[in-house]
Amino acid sequence: MSKNEINNEIKKDNDQGKDNEITCEDVAENTENAYETVDEASNEASNESENEASSNEEIDSLKSQLEEKTKKCEEYFNMLQRTAAEFDNYKKRTVKEKEAIYTDALSDAVASFLPVVDNIERALQAASGDADVKSIREGIELVYRQFKDVMKKLGVEEIKALGEKFDPNLHNAVMHVEDSECGENIVVEEFQKGYKLKDKVIRHSMVKVAN
Repeated sequence: MSKNEINNEIKKDNDQGKDNEITCEDVAENTENAYETVDEASNEASNESENEASSNEEIDSLKSQLEEKTKKCEEYFNMLQRTAAEFDNYKKRTVKEKEAIYTDALSDAVASFLPVVDNIERALQAASGDADVKSIREGIELVYRQFKDVMKKLGVEEIKALGEKFDPNLHNAVMHVEDSECGENIVVEEFQKGYKLKDKVIRHSMVKVAN
């Protein structure tokens, strides 16, 4: 073998060694990258597992809160139903109580006038006989006084009108007259008496008003 051939063989071996060295370095680098990839994949899997566990815990918490809210809603709904039923019973009871009060008040008022009716019947019986005008008048006056006493006991009062200043809340003016001797808006004549029960007007006085 010549010297040149020997040199070529040595150079070839050197080049092949370099290639082998480069190949080993590549393998080592690829292996390291593979480990890193595996670690990253493992970390991602671990994170996904942790996220899944966290999501499950959050879902369980939401379910628990929903169940609690649903239970409270049912309690409030039941409470509302009971309150509505109680209020309905209260309204019915109140209506019955008002009807009973009205009936009692009306019965008491009628009972107060029954003696007046009795005396009117007696006066009519006396008038159908030989009673004179004086006796009949006395009987009518007695009934009238009794009637007035009953109204007074019930709290019914006559509305003052004659000589009073006209008040539309109490008086009903059906006539007007000019009179220099009277003041302005003065009631000069009463055609029909008015009555009131405390502050409630039962009937307005029918009057004539001057000026």
